[in-house]
Amino acid sequence: MFRTSNNRITGIGIKHMQVHIFRGPARIFGFTTQSSGQNLPQKYAPWLEFKTVELLKGQHTPGVDANECLCDIETYGVHVTDAHIRITEEAIR
Repeated sequence: MFRTSNNRITGIGIKHMQVHIFRGPARIFGFTTQSSGQNLPQKYAPWLEFKTVELLKGQHTPGVDANECLCDIETYGVHVTDAHIRITEEAIR
């Protein structure tokens, strides 16, 4: 299971996490627990720091589906969107 020092993990996956958001080209955004953003897909680089937020599973967060984001970070280490549409699997290929 994926862990960082800022996570609370339960038997059903990550429930709470500090996430660093980066802006790529156009309307691409990358979400990661790595403050450097080094694990974000290079095909959308350069990544510019945008902000850091606390995500809580099941809680509304403007601009991102917290449940999808936390699930992707747990599975892939990153969550990537294009105009608020999840493109994580395409982005990491």
